[in-house]
Amino acid sequence: MARTLYVASSNPGKLRDFRVAAAQHDIGVLPLPGLEAIAAPPEDAPTFEENALEKAIYYSQFLPGEMVLADDSGLAVNALEGAPGVRSARYAADAGFRRATTTDANNNLFLLQQLDGIAEGERGAHYHCALALAVDGTGVMASQGTVEGRILFSPRGDGGFGYDPLFYVPALEQTMAEIDDRTRWAHSHRGEAFRALLQLLA
Repeated sequence: MARTLYVASSNPGKLRDFRVAAAQHDIGVLPLPGLEAIAAPPEDAPTFEENALEKAIYYSQFLPGEMVLADDSGLAVNALEGAPGVRSARYAADAGFRRATTTDANNNLFLLQQLDGIAEGERGAHYHCALALAVDGTGVMASQGTVEGRILFSPRGDGGFGYDPLFYVPALEQTMAEIDDRTRWAHSHRGEAFRALLQLLA
């Protein structure tokens, strides 16, 4: 009988990525039921790992007996001393920056503003993903993944989400937004972290 992981996220990009890999291991992936009605935890820990664990523990209490998966992931840019880091999803909002109609577009525009004048060779960055699995308010396992790249001067591609249109992967000669789902999963931080978690589950 297939096992099911309940993901504490309504982000369609993340859910799609998790489902692609989990299906190969006879594991189902579903969003946590009633997630929209649950008050979100603060997510104020200083590291991705701590935030992921705190979220998994918190949300697992709303679905007794089931495995609840939470992630915290984001972008770290060398020239910005690791920013936006754990504040990746709220990078532009934290600064009161509003130039576009979506969160992703605002974040990308604000990132480009912060890197204005920074040469191509100094725009190194990496994506980091931390995953945590909890059952009944207790953390049971965790994993991590990273992918190295650099930030372009303008977006390319219309796939992916978040900073993907700006995140160029030299090994692929494409941005994360230009590659197909299967390739993205094989090379992404989230894919690496989730494959490690699936090995632990196995």
